[in-house]
Formats: sequence, structure tokens, C-alpha cells
Amino acid sequence: MIVVLLGPPGAGKGTQANIICKSKDLFHFSTGDILRNEVKKSSEIGKKIEKIINAGQLVGDDIIIQIVEKIISEKIVNNKGILFDGFPRNLDQAKAFEDLLKKKNKDIDYVIHLIIDKNEIIKRILKRQSEENRDDDNVDILKSRIDVYLNETSPLIDLYKKKNILKPIDGMQSVEKVSQNIEVELN
Repeated sequence: MIVVLLGPPGAGKGTQANIICKSKDLFHFSTGDILRNEVKKSSEIGKKIEKIINAGQLVGDDIIIQIVEKIISEKIVNNKGILFDGFPRNLDQAKAFEDLLKKKNKDIDYVIHLIIDKNEIIKRILKRQSEENRDDDNVDILKSRIDVYLNETSPLIDLYKKKNILKPIDGMQSVEKVSQNIEVELN
């Protein structure tokens, strides 16, 4: 099973990803975690990533796709599937991802889209900031991340809607209710 989880910052993707992965025995692919892990391992690709991040740049699609290919090859064998948390982020990544999956005789089974109001996002992020002291959780950075998300990810919503694999979920509900709604869509 290949599941893509989309939603703006603060929508609860990490929380829901953990619940889904435990419930369905899926490997959790979180782009940020994977990149940090490669840097920590000092792998060849990890060294490239570290240079890019230290230069204040974004890791390019080519490196992300390289890592995705490696993860799919390694993790699909030992798990019932993979949940991609926040990936793909744009149409170029989606196209490369689709091509990669075709090579592995796989398809995206479900795209879960957590829908949440912008004011609720800000409220949640400010709460998370006070509880977890995350550097990326301030209002200015948040507004920028939301804008980037909307600009880059909106075309994905249309793409997956046309493919009839998009499952919109009201992310404004309790964690439990959101989780129940996702469970219904994945069965």
C-alpha cells in the first residue's frame, strides 16, 4: 500500500502518520526525518544534503527522488507499504514519483488530504511552539510556509482528484475523529 499524506504545516500530519503506520504496518517516510538521518549517517548523499542545508538552500527534487527510490527499494520488502508524509510537494516531484513507482510496479493507492482552516493552523503552531520550542514555529515563518504549501501543493490536489485517489479529511476535528475518518477511507 502506498499512501500520500498531504496537509499544511500544523494540520497534524505527523500525528496521523504515526497512527496510520502503526495501524497498517507501513513505513513512515517523513522527508525531514529522512534527510536528517542521511546527514547523521554521513552517507555520500548525506554529505551533499549537509552542504546544501549549510548553504541555506533547499534540497533539490533530484536528491529527494534519489532518496525516495532508495527507501522504496529498502522498505517496501519488510513493510505492508509506505506512507509518504508531505511528499510529493509539487508537480515535478509528483511526476518523478509516479515514474519511479511505475518502475517498481507500484501505484499510489490513497492520497489523504488533511483540510484545516488557516486560523486554526496558526493557533496549533503557536501552541506547538510553546510546548516544543521548535525554531520553525513562529508566525512569520509559518505564514511563509503556508503560502509555499498552498502555491506548490494546490496543483497536486487537482491532480490526485482527477486520478480519483484523493481522500479529503476534515482536519479541524479531534485527533481521534480525524484518525477514524482516515481509517474508513483506507479500508
